[in-house]
Amino acid sequence: MGHPLREWHPLTVPPVPSWQPVSDTDRELLTRELGRPPRGLLAVAYRCDHGVPAVVQTAPRLPDGTPFPTMFYLCCASLNSAVSRMESAGLMRELTAALAADPELAGDYRAAHEQYLQMRNQLDDLGIEATAGGMPDRVKCLHALVAHALAAGPGVNPLGDEALAMIGEFWTRPCLTDQPVLEES
Repeated sequence: MGHPLREWHPLTVPPVPSWQPVSDTDRELLTRELGRPPRGLLAVAYRCDHGVPAVVQTAPRLPDGTPFPTMFYLCCASLNSAVSRMESAGLMRELTAALAADPELAGDYRAAHEQYLQMRNQLDDLGIEATAGGMPDRVKCLHALVAHALAAGPGVNPLGDEALAMIGEFWTRPCLTDQPVLEES
């Protein structure tokens, strides 16, 4: 791509995704992470090096029929924390400004949105154009963009890829799944 948001040249990228069925162990881990049973799970779209689901794919509708347009969810506590820090630092504003200033980046981001929409519509057409993370015109949720980038692989979602490059080689870090999950108050 000819639109670097900053000067970086990643030497490595996350491993190519390999989607897998959701196991009973996956459901247990996700229930612990979420504090409730996960809903509408279709697949594990990305696992960390420890085999733990880091991104899951969900159905476009929940079992009760409720539309659920965001198809990929970030489940890794370490990665969620890193993305939250970037959001708090204002990266979403910076990326939205980059979209407005760079037609090539905006076109690549729109293509990511269209790929996402096509994939979701193959499962169940919700009759809406909304996808995830603010695509195709802004950055609303960096977590959704990172999840999409990991589920689809490098080169599909330019802003998800950029966020992953800023985080660095998260997949080589220790997993937090052995630590207790804090409940929200």
